[in-house]
Amino acid sequence: MSGDPGAAGPVKNRTGTVRAAGCVLWRRAPGGDGNDVEVCLVHRPRYDDWSFPKGKLKRGEGPLAAAVREVLEETGHHCAPGDRLPTSRYPVDGRPKEVAYWAAEATEGSFTPSDEVDRILWLAPAAARAQLTQPRDVQQLTALLDALATP
Repeated sequence: MSGDPGAAGPVKNRTGTVRAAGCVLWRRAPGGDGNDVEVCLVHRPRYDDWSFPKGKLKRGEGPLAAAVREVLEETGHHCAPGDRLPTSRYPVDGRPKEVAYWAAEATEGSFTPSDEVDRILWLAPAAARAQLTQPRDVQQLTALLDALATP
């Protein structure tokens, strides 16, 4: 066992739920009128899926800090977190998992492929909706679009 306090495994709450956090990362579409947005999807080769950047909380880490860290680790982009989005709850290997999400605008950075995330896509919302592997992720995308439409 290493001396890293986060190496002990995923953070669980008192009910045994694995806690994770992520963001629906977005940016203004290049060349658009300033109102068009693109969202970032990550491809995880281990699962061969397309989703939003997310990951497990480290011991002592808050959900928002974890979400911002995961965006940077998985996409190479810094971000400015915004509105809280719906929490996703689902079982993984027979254990409950809870993922807290935020809307986050990409500020700067560039993607470098890794073993965990080998590709990212910046897509218009309709294309992102069609590309998402898990139907449950559509809830966060819809909430992001609602948040961005609210003045």
